[in-house]
Amino acid sequence: MQLPESFIETTRKTMGEELFSQYMASFDEPAPVSIRINPYKNAELDSVLTENTQDVPWCEYGKYLSLRPNFTFDPLLHAGCYYVQEASSMFIAQIMRQYVEGDVTMLDLCAAPGGKSTCARSYLSDKSWLICNEPIRNRANILYENITKFGTPNTIVTNNYPADFRKTKLKFDVILADVPCSGEGMFRKDAATIAEWSPQNVEKCSRLQREIVEDIWPCLADGGLLIYSTCTFNTKEDEENVRWICENLGAECLSVPIKPEWNIVGSLLDGFKEPVYRFIPGHAKGEGIFCCVMRKSSNEKGKVKHPTMSDLAALRLMTPDVLAKASSVVDALKVDFMSGNQATAELTYEQAIAYLRRESIVLPSETPRGMIAVTHHGQPLGFVKNVGNRANNLYPQPWAIKTTHISSLI
Repeated sequence: MQLPESFIETTRKTMGEELFSQYMASFDEPAPVSIRINPYKNAELDSVLTENTQDVPWCEYGKYLSLRPNFTFDPLLHAGCYYVQEASSMFIAQIMRQYVEGDVTMLDLCAAPGGKSTCARSYLSDKSWLICNEPIRNRANILYENITKFGTPNTIVTNNYPADFRKTKLKFDVILADVPCSGEGMFRKDAATIAEWSPQNVEKCSRLQREIVEDIWPCLADGGLLIYSTCTFNTKEDEENVRWICENLGAECLSVPIKPEWNIVGSLLDGFKEPVYRFIPGHAKGEGIFCCVMRKSSNEKGKVKHPTMSDLAALRLMTPDVLAKASSVVDALKVDFMSGNQATAELTYEQAIAYLRRESIVLPSETPRGMIAVTHHGQPLGFVKNVGNRANNLYPQPWAIKTTHISSLI
């Protein structure tokens, strides 16, 4: 793989020869395949979990797979029983376990496609609130799909820019800012990011990242946590931005417990010794991720209220019917058929794939007429309207399997 010479020069200097050699050697090895199990859904995942499955050490729900299945053709993926996520990104679990407790209000500011949001949600209390935001509309649609399938209460998807949140007067106990970056850490996984890289783009991203954090900073409660992360290696977007946040906005860096065998690297910026955490492919078992946890300086942490209807009125919600609900708070993403009040029909594997392609299916003759929740291995996939001789498919068109290829999970 041909990497830009300026990237090679800068990254070798940043990492040092030993780490850089390990990183370059990683391009000759297959990237690890990993998933994260949804703890809210009691599903048997024998189709993807084998005897060779290994635990992701920093996330109790994370699993390394020995091979990459054809995930598209696994109905349980579409049911939200697990999420395909590279292991380094699951480090959010270690942060949540260490610092987040009780009932909190959390914002994932740049959340698409939803991996870090669903990971964080797994470690929040049931009464905690999570707002998952994505500024880019088409990416927000993907985020909404993944959050909906994950199926947790008190979770909202929004489509706003950081400055929009000031209008809501909301304060958050925790803000996760997985900011847009130059993508150096994804070179092995996504070759397209290599063509987009340039020193000029690094500088542009660094400035944008500071603007994003500065815009959202007033929405972080005194004593609240900012989790800053990128998928890049250079210190301009990583350590230098962390230092800028501390010096200009009033934050202190917090340490996260790690183990030596995880091979997580600390600061690579000369003279900067604050606790930061960097995953380097070939050294750690995952892709390139950088993160730092910071606390907004304050003598004491104030109580943050949960969002109300009026708080949310200024936000662009991905569920347009939400504001019509007559309740003091919004539970936008509770999946209707999880309530247990809906008639259900179990689908075979072949029927499930047909359903996920939005094809018509025929249910057993004894199935009631009307709205039916269809399941596979007991896990809800969506709805059909059973009219007797056929069942009209109500699976959302944007979520449908597009390929006409006939396949199976393996």
